[in-house]
Amino acid sequence: MRPSLWADRLMALLARFVGLLILLATLAAAAASFVYNQTQESDQAARVAMQVNMRLRDHIAVLEGVRALYQSDTGASGPGIRAYLGALRPQINAPGMEGVGIAAAMRAAMPAALEDKLRQNYGEDIKIWPATDQPIGFAVVLVEPYTPRRHVALGFDMYSEPTRRAAMRRAWQTGRPAASGIVQLAQEKAAKVKQPGFLIYIPVYARTARAADPDAVATTPGARPIEAFVYAPFRTHDLMTAVLGTQIDAIDGLEVRAGDGPAAPVVFSHGKIGWDAHEQKLRIADREWTMRISYGRFIDRLGRPLAILVFGIALAFLATQLHSVQRRRIDAAQALAEERERHAEDRELMIGEMAHRMKNAFARIGALARITLREAKDLSDFETRFDGRMRALSDAKQMLVTGALGSVELGKIVRRELEIAGWPADRLAALTGPEVRLGDEGAQAISLAVHEFVTNSIKYGALAGKGDLAIAWRRDGGDIELTWVESGLSETPQIDHESFGSHFIRSLIERQLKGSWERTAVDHRLTILIRWPDHDENQS
Repeated sequence: MRPSLWADRLMALLARFVGLLILLATLAAAAASFVYNQTQESDQAARVAMQVNMRLRDHIAVLEGVRALYQSDTGASGPGIRAYLGALRPQINAPGMEGVGIAAAMRAAMPAALEDKLRQNYGEDIKIWPATDQPIGFAVVLVEPYTPRRHVALGFDMYSEPTRRAAMRRAWQTGRPAASGIVQLAQEKAAKVKQPGFLIYIPVYARTARAADPDAVATTPGARPIEAFVYAPFRTHDLMTAVLGTQIDAIDGLEVRAGDGPAAPVVFSHGKIGWDAHEQKLRIADREWTMRISYGRFIDRLGRPLAILVFGIALAFLATQLHSVQRRRIDAAQALAEERERHAEDRELMIGEMAHRMKNAFARIGALARITLREAKDLSDFETRFDGRMRALSDAKQMLVTGALGSVELGKIVRRELEIAGWPADRLAALTGPEVRLGDEGAQAISLAVHEFVTNSIKYGALAGKGDLAIAWRRDGGDIELTWVESGLSETPQIDHESFGSHFIRSLIERQLKGSWERTAVDHRLTILIRWPDHDENQS
């Protein structure tokens, strides 16, 4: 290979290597950008969850303060708690909580003491409700800040409802805040748009002096006597919108489930949750909720990495174009060299073929002249016979060269060549075989091959009067098979060396007919077998 081609190949390889490096660097940068954006969103989701958890801890801190105030002076709980909450203003400083309430203990079917406390706190007769089969109860005797909507919760025995009762028992047993499952708050009866809600309870254990009062203290085996629960009701939608504020506008999708897993009920939803949602855990007193957040920022999350990727691919493409240009130059140079080599081979073949054909043509004309001379009765008869055979040879060559006919029948080619060679008419008539039509390429190949056989036979073989000639053709499966047999020759032909004519014939058969040929010479006998596919050009 020329040195310039080596240099072109080296440059092309270098361009491809640089393009690969650019592509790998681009993929790494795009992946890093995507991961960075995902990390940013995950951090934002974690901050939102922390904000909700901190707000709930603030609410529990308010409940702890109310419990301490209630324990310090049970008798003055109503005015004292109102004053405390008025100064603390949790609805402004920590919005989201539906006030603070006291659920005081009572024995079953003995609500009189709590109804008296309700009368003291609100100046009206309020009954304890509903009827229950529980041996103890905890009725709401105080809800502050007071609103008409919250008024409907007064007197409600929370211990009568199973979901609330389960949370109250956990708080009673552990002494720690406990959250209920999802319920409909009592004050939702007066709300136009109802929301799911939950409550957080903190136990107020009985003081030693009151532990002996069975009407004001509830007891259960294995637990400390208790006289009340400080609680706070929450509407989930109001809580989340109060905690998040205007932040919710930047969130594409938000979903809060009261528990873990897809079976947990959805208590708050906003927008549409995407495939890339970030999951966070919320601590609701002693319960764990699940929050999923989607920010849906396509440009930040995918747009920037995609832009980096497209830019890198463009650079890699530009770099590899150099490889393509170099490759085309190399291919063009190689194609030109191969084309020149083929042209040189073709010219050499054509020159050799022309010289061979001219030699054969002169030999054939001379042989035809000698044959005609032996057959002619006089000079006039010689002229007539010789002129006819030369015309026949000319017609055959003209048919082959011009391709005036769409196809040529194989038998016609064979008979014409043998007729020119001087075969008797009776033998020509006896020469039969299936009709095989040959197109231009096939007709040229067979005509030249048969012409070569006839010429050689005229010079050395059976057509020179030195033996007998038999020709036949047939269909064999999907092939055409043509046999040329010369027998009774004066000597066995020497075919060890392939002459130019033989090489030329084999090339025609293999290239133009896509077939094969075999020659065998033994016992003063020459056999030639040609086979080629019977399709495209041939018709039966």
